[in-house]
Amino acid sequence: MPYLFAHFKEKTTVDGEQVYFAVSRDGFLWEEVNGGSPALTCDRGAGGCRDIEIVRLRDGGFVIVATDLCIVKHMDENCNVDWAYINSHGSRNISVWRGDTLTSFGEQETIPVGREDFGCVWAPEVFYDGDRGVYVVHFSSTTSENGFKHTQIYRSETRDFKSFSRPELFFSRENGCLDSHLRKIGDRYFLFYKNCVPGRVSLATSDSLYGEYEDDEDFNARMDAIDMPGAYEAPTTFVLPDGRWCLMADFFGCPKPEMGYRPYVSPAPGDARFSPAPGLFSFPYGFKHGGVMEIDDEEYEKLKRFSN
Repeated sequence: MPYLFAHFKEKTTVDGEQVYFAVSRDGFLWEEVNGGSPALTCDRGAGGCRDIEIVRLRDGGFVIVATDLCIVKHMDENCNVDWAYINSHGSRNISVWRGDTLTSFGEQETIPVGREDFGCVWAPEVFYDGDRGVYVVHFSSTTSENGFKHTQIYRSETRDFKSFSRPELFFSRENGCLDSHLRKIGDRYFLFYKNCVPGRVSLATSDSLYGEYEDDEDFNARMDAIDMPGAYEAPTTFVLPDGRWCLMADFFGCPKPEMGYRPYVSPAPGDARFSPAPGLFSFPYGFKHGGVMEIDDEEYEKLKRFSN
């Protein structure tokens, strides 16, 4: 069962904040696509993108959505960033690419999704609500109501990735949350997110997509015991060929060359007893905030030969 990982790179140059692809035959050994160069580049909006999500559409084709943001352009000579400014003066658009195949995406589009009171739109992810036949785009934003100080998770719905409903609050925590990743397993919804305080990847679950989500304290305690709080974000998950559940958490509490995803594995989807599994996985470089999608053998072979 091959996989595609769409992501960006953490660098001090603009070429890092573009769309990169990597592929794997087994979910463990990952290989760069296009010689490690961007698969897609940004020529609109902020001129860079982060937080890459790729989706296989129900009626065929693919869509990539990403944050319209280039942090490098906001860095001073010491690579410092005024995050308070970016939180309140960021783009309210998302970057979108559409393709009939994984090697034939069209031009970048920047599409307004955020409300007029939003300070930014970050980390869009897509969940398909089959009951209602809509794609739910959930993302992080600050608002003028709280002085642009705390990000919360909002949702907007679309059927075509051209027009979007007015965003509504989807999930919140008192001290802020961001980087939501949503999966349905059986009849239960699993929402992984970055909890800004204490500052780590957390998990909340619900028996309703639009209902109340309760924190999984066993998962949170386990992650606190094995990791450094405050240094992980951008969770994403996928099911390995042997049926185990893989959680990737993006580690950023280190020098840039060492940043990237760290893997954790649980016995089965829906079982949140994750344990670190660094020795099982191999990456060609540090993958930053992205998503994993299952592909078929033909798509894998075409991506291996892809060059632009």
